[in-house]
Amino acid sequence: MTEPLVPSLFSPMFSSAAMRAVVDDRARLQRMLDFEAALARAEAAVGIVPTAAMEPIAAACRVELYDLQELANAAPAAGNILIPMVKALTAQVAKGDAEAAKWVHWGATSQDVIDTALVLELRDGIDVLLKDIDRAIAGFLALAGRYRRAPMVARTWLQHALPMPFGLKVASYAAALGRSRDRLKRLRKEALVLQFGGAAGTLAALDDRGLDVADRLGALLSLPSPEAPWHGHRDRLGEVASALAILSGTCGKIARDVALLMQSEVGEAFEPAAPGRGGSSTMPQKRNPTASAATIAAASIAPQLAATILAAEMQEHERAAGGWQAEWPTFPALLLVVSGALAGIVDIAEGLEVDTERMRANLDSSRGQVMAEAVSMALARKIGKAEAHKLLEEASKKSSNEKRHLQLVLAEDQRVTAHLPAAEIARLFEPLTYQGVSQQLIDRLVSAAQGRPLRR
Repeated sequence: MTEPLVPSLFSPMFSSAAMRAVVDDRARLQRMLDFEAALARAEAAVGIVPTAAMEPIAAACRVELYDLQELANAAPAAGNILIPMVKALTAQVAKGDAEAAKWVHWGATSQDVIDTALVLELRDGIDVLLKDIDRAIAGFLALAGRYRRAPMVARTWLQHALPMPFGLKVASYAAALGRSRDRLKRLRKEALVLQFGGAAGTLAALDDRGLDVADRLGALLSLPSPEAPWHGHRDRLGEVASALAILSGTCGKIARDVALLMQSEVGEAFEPAAPGRGGSSTMPQKRNPTASAATIAAASIAPQLAATILAAEMQEHERAAGGWQAEWPTFPALLLVVSGALAGIVDIAEGLEVDTERMRANLDSSRGQVMAEAVSMALARKIGKAEAHKLLEEASKKSSNEKRHLQLVLAEDQRVTAHLPAAEIARLFEPLTYQGVSQQLIDRLVSAAQGRPLRR
């Protein structure tokens, strides 16, 4: 019951402990009870509920007073968890004050409570994610500083392309995570708002005091009061779900890169080592990318859950049958798998092992062909781009066929040496002489990840 759509046997692989606490059933029910306590206080403040009823209601709004399994079992017949909860709350209040029990849940509807509890859960969940995003960003920025001039192969279509500094790669990870952090911070402020509209979104049961109650209720729960109830309009939630899925996609991209870098044939970077980590049940030599695999798996699940939230936006009239209900198990599951994806990235960012010697060896493994564009562009300034490209294409094929270094092939070609002296050719085969504005890009990415304005 406490880990929606994720069996407890597997949940530690696909979620963080902090997020499991956020979506725990007891925490969820307590948020609903917090709404009821705040509602009584808000209504007492404007004279709708007798002041004497306020404290007895609030005192009964403690999760330990209720049987969660009993409430869950009653929910299918009732249509939602809130109806049996209100009955149980009313009975609990009545034990101490029968008069106060008459004012429980006054003027609210089930959806007000369930939606606001969801918003509070999303707020707590985003706070958990923001802490882990900050840790991951700090880890990748430290790597960017340490390896900002460590040359490696940039790969396009999974093939060697050009040299690049490893610092640029990890700085781009930090900046991408920074963009998710900014999205979540904005949505925490703008999208997570109070739900309070009563039976049909008009607050009719409160006469002309509905907005006064809503403002006080929002203040007590530290939630903004929106311009109107949003029972049938789920665009804010759709944006939150999308931002969560985007974060999971960024985590998956990073994890995919690391898993590829850990391949035996590549061996340039590795997840942190620990006793019993990454082993095989049969092959003692294995060092498997366990964090990357769990992250990729979680990141593969998240978009499908976000799609459910987006599909659920098509809700009927003022309050829906089906679309709203689809959100109940989906959002907690989405928070869980996104937290799991991010937890793997935190682990990687804070403990990545980098083999710069292997990076350099891989750069050299193509017998210099990774520098073909550098030579081509230098030669193009002498004989034109098309002719230079054709010449380097021929030389690269010869280098491959004869299994000789491209520099040696070019040194024998008078069409090249007529325009580029041997010293210039040798210089062109030094990887970091052909990194463009990589160092400036690292600085810009670092600034972006740190939330500082870009400077030219």
